[in-house]
Amino acid sequence: MPVCLDPHFPVIMVNADEIAKLCYERFNKLPRRGKPEPGREWTLLAAVVKITRCANSITVEKEVVSLGTGTKCIGQTAMSPNGEILNDSHAEVIARRGCIRFLIQALHRAVSGGSSSVFCQADQRGKWRLQPGVSFLFFTSHTPCGDAAIVAMNDTQSQPCPPVTSVKGHEGTGGRGDLKREAEESSDGKNIKRPRLEEQEIVETSLEDRGDPKQSFLSNSCKSEDPSQSHSAETPVETVSQDSTQLEINSRGPSDSAGLRPKVPDIHRTGAKCISGGLADPLHPGVGYHRTGVLRVKPGRGEPTLSLSCSDKLARWGVLGFQGALLSHYLQEALYFSTVVVGKCPYSQEVMQRALVTRCSHVSALPAGFSVCQPVLLQSSLEFPFSQAQTKLRHQAGQGRISPCGAAISWCNVTEQPLDVTANGYKHGVTKKAFSTANARSLLCKMELFHSFLSLVAATDLSALPDSLRRAELQTYWEYKQASQLYQQAWKQLRSQAFPLWPRSDRDLLLFH
Repeated sequence: MPVCLDPHFPVIMVNADEIAKLCYERFNKLPRRGKPEPGREWTLLAAVVKITRCANSITVEKEVVSLGTGTKCIGQTAMSPNGEILNDSHAEVIARRGCIRFLIQALHRAVSGGSSSVFCQADQRGKWRLQPGVSFLFFTSHTPCGDAAIVAMNDTQSQPCPPVTSVKGHEGTGGRGDLKREAEESSDGKNIKRPRLEEQEIVETSLEDRGDPKQSFLSNSCKSEDPSQSHSAETPVETVSQDSTQLEINSRGPSDSAGLRPKVPDIHRTGAKCISGGLADPLHPGVGYHRTGVLRVKPGRGEPTLSLSCSDKLARWGVLGFQGALLSHYLQEALYFSTVVVGKCPYSQEVMQRALVTRCSHVSALPAGFSVCQPVLLQSSLEFPFSQAQTKLRHQAGQGRISPCGAAISWCNVTEQPLDVTANGYKHGVTKKAFSTANARSLLCKMELFHSFLSLVAATDLSALPDSLRRAELQTYWEYKQASQLYQQAWKQLRSQAFPLWPRSDRDLLLFH
């Protein structure tokens, strides 16, 4: 159903299915490289869509300007002090970083005196704003990982966490790879094997984070809250919301349809862990498994990560804008997504509202150009053909186990090198010998985006340079980010009022040139 956008944005009618179809078609046009193997691999897709209302007309143009796929992120120890590795390759992050490339090119064209369909000059020296009638929409094929993925299950969905029992004779199943295979195959009702309790944590860290019922089947009744994560009254924590997904657990009847055990209301699991120093998940059975409304970090491939969940990042973009600190030098106002569209998947409007909007709705005293954005939240009825659920339906015997695709694809509407395919934070296909060279760098990594920004600064006439960039001592990536004072003030307000536990970036990882 078409919905009017928030009054903060141009009044444009948006149809969720039309947006989903547009994004899926853009994905289909991409070359085969980096795409999942049909019937065996799955991934997630996200995109940024530019919406343009034509002047003196009801005509609306919709254009995908950035698209990303991916489900993985690197561990903390793999992060580069030179900004050469792509830390977070979840689809939402890929799509947003690709959009940054698009915006840098659009600004480069504008400051060079060319026509721009995106930006026009603002009234402050060196500043730009969006053209009248232009807005941006965000699409994701699945609810973002973290808080938005903690969705109540309905009667037709399988329970994500059947009881784990100690199974004798399980010793011949091998190691971690076999356990992950059992996790992925457990929901089809065939040959269900359950890991021993001592292997439970190994399985949990190997599962991908998206809240799908197939991704987690571990017992929650055998776990208790880690006492090391308890808090004193002085410890600042995020507001904890026990909303309707945290319902009281009641049996629906004496037994389920198979007469085996009572049905209990449950929720989809997220593999994203509560942030260190904050309240931990209760890990109670059913709907009491997760704590809601708190910051979470994404699971890594065997080691902790520093990447906040996509729910948290989208909530942050709703206050600081998705343009980031560097582009804020050039923009009179932050850029916000007018609408967020989610593809067909387990979904709750109330949970999305909590995860993306409510947690930050009380933030105040923001500097000029920043505000709390409340995007329109919509869901499409169209499912991504390479979703985990669709991949399972298309899976055939002999294809091997179903697994997430290891590659991440970025495509954005730029003139040079629009396609960027990565794996494990590097260009897809590069050898370890080439890891330390420029050829191995993703076009989305910090260093590459920083160099693109510096090219924009170099192309700007000195008389038209924003005041915040007129400091000769600016050299490092960190210094340029800190010099974006209004953005840093807004970030300070958001952190103090909503996200006090959001980890601060390690300065030593930001001092590259």
